[in-house]
Amino acid sequence: MTDKIALTPKTHTAPPAKFSHGVRKGNILQVAGQVGFLPAEEGKPPTPAGPTLREQTLQTLANVRAILEEGGASWEDVLMIRVYLTDVDHFAEMNAIYNEYFEGLVEVPAARTTVYVGLPAGLLIEIDALAVLG
Repeated sequence: MTDKIALTPKTHTAPPAKFSHGVRKGNILQVAGQVGFLPAEEGKPPTPAGPTLREQTLQTLANVRAILEEGGASWEDVLMIRVYLTDVDHFAEMNAIYNEYFEGLVEVPAARTTVYVGLPAGLLIEIDALAVLG
């Protein structure tokens, strides 16, 4: 049996509850829902990247990538991405940012986007990912 390894990159604060930012077991890596918080700074509360969807989406993708890398994965290993938006009117802009960000990806993952209104105030997007290595 393979050990389960919790992942928390240096760029992330410790989770506020009993969960991990990501978990790797064997060749499977699940990234928990990430938001657009800037890299963690000692003694400072988490801070959103900015008020715009573009700023928050790019930071959220960077946060997901940091967890993938911590677990030995890359975007090429990702099978599924789930995107949660807080506003239905953000679909077109998010898709444009997403397409630009993943332009060079050889094989694109499956994806799902939905509108979810339960994010903390000021946050516009959350993304999680499932990767399989090797």
